[in-house]
Amino acid sequence: MELRTRPNPFSGLDSRAAPIPPGRLAVAVTSGVRSLVAPRRADRRLLATMGELAERPAPRARRTVRLQTLRQRPRRVPGRVLYEGLAGADELSLQSFVVHHPEATILVDPAVPRDLENQAMSELQPVLRRLLQPPASTIPTAQALAESGVRPDLALSTHAHWDHVSGLLDLPGLPVVLHARELTWAAGGTRAPAGGVRRGLAGRELLEFDLDGPPVLTFERSHDLLGDGAVVLVDLAGHTPGSVGVLLATGDGPVLLVGDTAWHGAQVDQLHQRSGFLGCLVDDDREETWRNLHRLHVLQDRLHVVPAHDHGRAARWADRVRP
Repeated sequence: MELRTRPNPFSGLDSRAAPIPPGRLAVAVTSGVRSLVAPRRADRRLLATMGELAERPAPRARRTVRLQTLRQRPRRVPGRVLYEGLAGADELSLQSFVVHHPEATILVDPAVPRDLENQAMSELQPVLRRLLQPPASTIPTAQALAESGVRPDLALSTHAHWDHVSGLLDLPGLPVVLHARELTWAAGGTRAPAGGVRRGLAGRELLEFDLDGPPVLTFERSHDLLGDGAVVLVDLAGHTPGSVGVLLATGDGPVLLVGDTAWHGAQVDQLHQRSGFLGCLVDDDREETWRNLHRLHVLQDRLHVVPAHDHGRAARWADRVRP
């Protein structure tokens, strides 16, 4: 693996969120109203550009992996509030995945700790806590792993938000892989993440990578994690500064785990961004996140695009084994 061990900077760092600045909250409210009145339309020129880039070759994989979706319970959500002009995207969940590679078992996006309320939710800003509060029936990542009999060798987070990292709180000693830029942001960024992220990353081996590989499909930068084309990380910066997608060569064909670039596959299918209110609060770069939706949209005929919270789409690789 082309990874570097990074000195762990997270011990003692605050995991609690700073108050949302009034100016930022005002922009979010204004953008939320605009979302209701005039949802953004697809950018045809950008689609044409991305369509040309999509003709670039996919990685040549010498081996394949097996993708497994860990068990989770969905929740109903008000899709018309979460997204601009999008109907029918009314179910989400806090998904975690396992990639079974001949050399390593990789837990992707460890989402949920056992004590979710005290370990994560209580540390978010009150407005986000009310909007994003998961149900009490949510299955902790460690429990889902135990049910499946999976013992991961390492974790890989697409980005460093609470619902992609805080499950590590129940998995002490498990090494975690993150984009070097994301680790820098998580440790010291002006809008660094809250909700148990820093405590989840503290006291464990941190393995970082750079996107030092060639362009892949519509993505300008990549990193071949295991050197055989089976697990390739691609640049999806926007939702956070170091967000990545995980491109997998599976027996079902190529699969792209896209983290939170989209919360639901319908956003990718129909090109609808998050509502202005939520988008301004949760996306580091809203414009780049919008570009990335176009980047994903043109790839749908070539691979399976799987957002981290789309319960229905993730169910295709669901673990069917029960204790």
